[in-house]
Amino acid sequence: MANLLAVQARITLTKQGNIINPTTSTALRIALREYSTSDGKEYLHRSIVPTMHYQKSLPRLPVPKLEDTIRRYLAAQKPLLNDEQYSTTEKLAQSFQNGVGKQLHEELVTQDKNNKHTSYISAPWFDMYLSSRDSVVLNFNPFMSFNPDPKPEYNDQLLRATNMVCSAVRFMKTLRAGLLEPEVFHLNPAKSDTDGFKKLIRWVPSSISWFGAFMVNAYPLDMSQYFRLFNSTRIPKPGRDELYTNDKGRHLMVMRKGHVYVFDVVDADGNLLSPAEIQAHLKHILSDESPAAAFPVGVLTSENRDIWAALREKLVAAGNGETLGLVDSALFCLSLDDEAMRDHIHISHNMLHGDGLNRWYDKSFTIVLAKDAQAAINFEHSWGDGVAVLRFQNEVFKDTTERPMVGPGSQPAAVDSASAVRRLDFKLDAGLEAGISKAKENFDAAVSKLKIDAIQFMKGGKNQLKKVKLSPDAVVQLSFQMGFLRQYGQTVATYESCSTAAFKHGRTETIRPATVHTKRCAEAFVQQPGKHSVAELQGLLNECSKYHGQLTKEAAMGQGFDRHLFAMRYLANSKGMALPELYQDPAYAAINHNILSTSTLTSPAVNLGGFAPVVPDGFGVGYGVHDEWVGCNVSTYPDRNVHEFLQCVHKSLEDIFAVLEGKPIS
Repeated sequence: MANLLAVQARITLTKQGNIINPTTSTALRIALREYSTSDGKEYLHRSIVPTMHYQKSLPRLPVPKLEDTIRRYLAAQKPLLNDEQYSTTEKLAQSFQNGVGKQLHEELVTQDKNNKHTSYISAPWFDMYLSSRDSVVLNFNPFMSFNPDPKPEYNDQLLRATNMVCSAVRFMKTLRAGLLEPEVFHLNPAKSDTDGFKKLIRWVPSSISWFGAFMVNAYPLDMSQYFRLFNSTRIPKPGRDELYTNDKGRHLMVMRKGHVYVFDVVDADGNLLSPAEIQAHLKHILSDESPAAAFPVGVLTSENRDIWAALREKLVAAGNGETLGLVDSALFCLSLDDEAMRDHIHISHNMLHGDGLNRWYDKSFTIVLAKDAQAAINFEHSWGDGVAVLRFQNEVFKDTTERPMVGPGSQPAAVDSASAVRRLDFKLDAGLEAGISKAKENFDAAVSKLKIDAIQFMKGGKNQLKKVKLSPDAVVQLSFQMGFLRQYGQTVATYESCSTAAFKHGRTETIRPATVHTKRCAEAFVQQPGKHSVAELQGLLNECSKYHGQLTKEAAMGQGFDRHLFAMRYLANSKGMALPELYQDPAYAAINHNILSTSTLTSPAVNLGGFAPVVPDGFGVGYGVHDEWVGCNVSTYPDRNVHEFLQCVHKSLEDIFAVLEGKPIS
């Protein structure tokens, strides 16, 4: 502000009498440069459209028609059931539609009309996450790893940590100042993603701004989750956790060797600390030669939530209230690991769960930096979905690689880091130490069962599929159906996550990729080789693609069936009603036992993404369809063979691309 006032004063002085002498002109240029540099240090960019400009006018997530939900539900059940099972499920679904389901649907619609500030799924979805007593590790927290910095000399742990902290704080400041570019999905960027359109739309009142974007085929996305990115933590409570945010916190939380350190990264005026000082403080932490924490409190965040809640109460009673408050209100967590990564499998294990000692899994997100500067984000899932975290990751990657604040020649500031950095010491009694030891034991037992493997299919990708007008996502999802059929001879419940962020307080909807079309196609490729011509197989691929595209559009528009059925079941439970028969049907349990749980991610910032299976006998399938190749990063437990599954997926992709080239399959 001081620099800006100086600029304004000098402009005023130089305008008097229309005289600008060389000295004044030079001073003005210096002042302008100072202001530009200062402002550039504080913000990533200055959007001319305010960050939350579209939020007020976002459309509301529709409650689907009950008959549409039942029709979609039965269509998804068809490939999973035999004729007798399907007949039973069909009768139960129709009885639900004409009876108790009709009543629940009408109540849900009424409830939705009375809560126009939010969506019908928002509260039940928060409750589902926060009421779960399972550990957040493996069950909920996913990871997304950063690509390395394209400049090799910047892939240094201290340099990258400093730059990422600076960029993260700049993102936070840009967001809170309302200067972060709104999140918009552009179907016609040439019309909507232009300075001209932005200059126009910023003058359209927020109450109708969404419609202005819609007119040029642009779809603003919900940004209500973004405020939970910083200064936020999931607090364990008996029965149901709470989300805590305290935006007054100015400090960063750093973990190393199981110890927790804090230091301010924002000064009293709200400005980013000098990058050289941040570098000095991080160097001080990396230079701490103390042995690893004997009883690292962070491992408690990996426990069953009720156990952790009880231990947290004991921590507070033992005099750790203020210390926990510093953890909870920290901007975010930075975990500095002392181990270098061997390969992408090691990266996946380390970034998804690590050893449990150097993490605070309840923080809204953690930036993990290995010894060799491999980096990732691990995030707690209850507060938000991938849209907000991916935007943050993209911005941080872009900023650190294009405008790094420190470089190989940068020297840490000559400051008293020993005074500025505080290592938090937790007061522990024998009971708490026993709790920490037990948590570590439980953690080790859980993660030891997890297996991860990956493939890169290099014989084709998005470009080739688009040339033949096939949906890349549909084809890769089909390869999972074919792969599982090849390995196990079955078609099983499959989940693909789809964001509903195009609506106010939207969360996610489920795409159900296992369909009668994929089953028919998979059987033709896998179980009936030689019985179908290349043209017939190409026709089957086309059917799969069209239907998958329809399912994807429906889900993105809030027209799936999973969230609607979930919300009605939640409503029945909240009213103390007997559970309707539809929900007691073994087929309902089976379709929600998602053996194939899948999620896709492609971004210039992201190298790998992954999560654990959602059921003990399942696969957690993270995948990306790139221009010329397909990548899959898959996790499982001992009930399944992940290496064999990926070989079957690879063979399936080979067969699909061979058929698309007009070759018969062998």
